[in-house]
Amino acid sequence: MARFEGISVLFIAGFGPVVRDAAASRKLYREVLGIRFKKETGNYLHTEAVDGAKTFALWPLAQAAQSCFGRRSWPKDVPVPQAWLEFDVENVERATATLEARGYRLLVKNRHEPWGQTVSRFLSPEGLLVGVAFTPALRGN
Repeated sequence: MARFEGISVLFIAGFGPVVRDAAASRKLYREVLGIRFKKETGNYLHTEAVDGAKTFALWPLAQAAQSCFGRRSWPKDVPVPQAWLEFDVENVERATATLEARGYRLLVKNRHEPWGQTVSRFLSPEGLLVGVAFTPALRGN
């Protein structure tokens, strides 16, 4: 478990590309690499069967924009992420406060998602959409 000024990362909750061309991404990950996905609404494909992260998912850009900004288009003044990465942490609120204190611009702060997750999101220097989260379904809670 990594510790850094109030942030205690417990595990990688999920990772995957932010998808602009759904057909091309499905072809690579499902047809070429043979990953079997569950399909949710809006072409969100995910699996919890690939070792290394709790979830691997192809997250459509429009859904990422909806989650972060409440609309289906990504703002022109914010760099478009190439992938997403979520860390489940001990305390989302404390992690969020630490990130803000360190100068990171939070796109979402302590948001309660319909599936029970609490998450804050920001862009990393590399352009990843990074989340710090509490995800009960991944913790057995």
